[in-house]
Amino acid sequence: MLLACSGVTREWEAATAAQKYYELLSKGDAVRFMEGKAGVDSLPADYCEQLLKAVEQYQSEIQQNHGGLREVRISDNGGQADTLQNHPYVKAFLILCYGDSTEEEVVVPMIEEHGTWRMK
Repeated sequence: MLLACSGVTREWEAATAAQKYYELLSKGDAVRFMEGKAGVDSLPADYCEQLLKAVEQYQSEIQQNHGGLREVRISDNGGQADTLQNHPYVKAFLILCYGDSTEEEVVVPMIEEHGTWRMK
């Protein structure tokens, strides 16, 4: 209700984008998760392949160690703007809820590129 009255903040937009990227990861979509990384479209193809393998390994570790990623929530902390950077930069706080009932709060650095929030 409060957000509806005051409008959506840049921090909330960044946190929502981060949540969507991690939801893609939870669904096994490593390629689309990786496409959420800032600057990935300008990287050499062989480096992108290495990044994709790293994301797939991360997915595998989550599955093996925690029974998968069952839910991604935005933390009560939401997001925090970094005012020291020249480029719009927000730290998004997410809660990763695993299949084994454990939870972990992670900080996802987000940067705005051409009106779209991407993971840094």
